[in-house]
Amino acid sequence: MRTTIDRAGRLVIPKRMRDELGVGDGGELEIELVDDVITLSPPTVPKRVEERGGRAVIVPDGDIPALTDDVVRDTIDDLRR
Repeated sequence: MRTTIDRAGRLVIPKRMRDELGVGDGGELEIELVDDVITLSPPTVPKRVEERGGRAVIVPDGDIPALTDDVVRDTIDDLRR
């Protein structure tokens, strides 16, 4: 797939891809350049492991996006393919 970059350095990420990444208007992405390849990915949430009720639990240090029905449905569909 191809896209163009405007004079301000912006590029358009197709809606289908934004939806798959779970990013919308004002959403953030991590951008990385490795071996002349630009990679975009959703930002990771800092997390820590706590013990709760005798079990290890991963706890986010920040806000995480809401888990919507659409995200769950898309994930299930992806796993079935």
